[in-house]
Amino acid sequence: MDEFDVVVVGGGAAGLNAALVLTRARRRVAVVDAGDPRNAPAAHMHGFLSRDGMAPAELLEAGRAEVAGYGGELVADRVARIDEGFAVHLAGGRTLHARRVLVATGLRDELPDVPGLWERWGRDVLHCPYCHGYEVRDRSIGVLGALHLGLLLPQWSADMVFFPHRTELSADEREQLLARGVHIADGEVTGLVVDGDALRGVELADGRVVPRAALFVGPRFVARDELLAGLGCATGEDGRVRTDPTGRTSVPGVWAAGNVVDPRAQVVTAAGMGSAAAIALNADLAQEDVQRAVATRRRPAG
Repeated sequence: MDEFDVVVVGGGAAGLNAALVLTRARRRVAVVDAGDPRNAPAAHMHGFLSRDGMAPAELLEAGRAEVAGYGGELVADRVARIDEGFAVHLAGGRTLHARRVLVATGLRDELPDVPGLWERWGRDVLHCPYCHGYEVRDRSIGVLGALHLGLLLPQWSADMVFFPHRTELSADEREQLLARGVHIADGEVTGLVVDGDALRGVELADGRVVPRAALFVGPRFVARDELLAGLGCATGEDGRVRTDPTGRTSVPGVWAAGNVVDPRAQVVTAAGMGSAAAIALNADLAQEDVQRAVATRRRPAG
């Protein structure tokens, strides 16, 4: 029967770590995963204690094996919708029934409209200094339009160029960049120069090419929160679904964890969020189990 204590939607670090904790708590769990992780373009992940440098796909493979080893069911499919009462309808036609739901569907990155960025994304076009800064340390680094990155990255390299692109820098912002030793290349960025499967430079509208070995950009983070919206979960002023510290949403029985609610969460952070949500979910289920047991005990015999 397709009856589960918890259906986890999303098989990234948050979803799998939640499923691991729940299956070890002897809960019946299904993890539904569409197989399109955000960090798929990256060859390695960093900043995860004991897993630094591991390929993201390798981490997920190990996580799936651990969850399956404790009896969790892994479902390769996409959730089409979740009805009231937690009937989870899959695109392939199957329907799972759950007592609780954890949504860990992550986010997608929207990059600036510059030709070539997507092709180099996760390789030498990057966004997170803590994930990739050390790997490009002391190399020629560019920053496309993201002032906070322009001010932060000089601690990884002294060879820095900031490209305002289509943004207007104030006099104070220019002074801050120059004070940090960052050169400013004004003008619209029109493309990248790639040679030998490596970034070689950034091209400007006036024809100049600024040699660079890596380019950091500030993507727009778009939460994959359609399922949470469909369930009626309340959002905050920033438009993101609100949760308590355990991932509990405003809708009873619905939790959320990972990048779908926190765009800043790295892999290790998302895994921790999944663990916290799982512990809270199990406690919530246990409370319901107690109530049911008491009701049964009080039921008149015969």
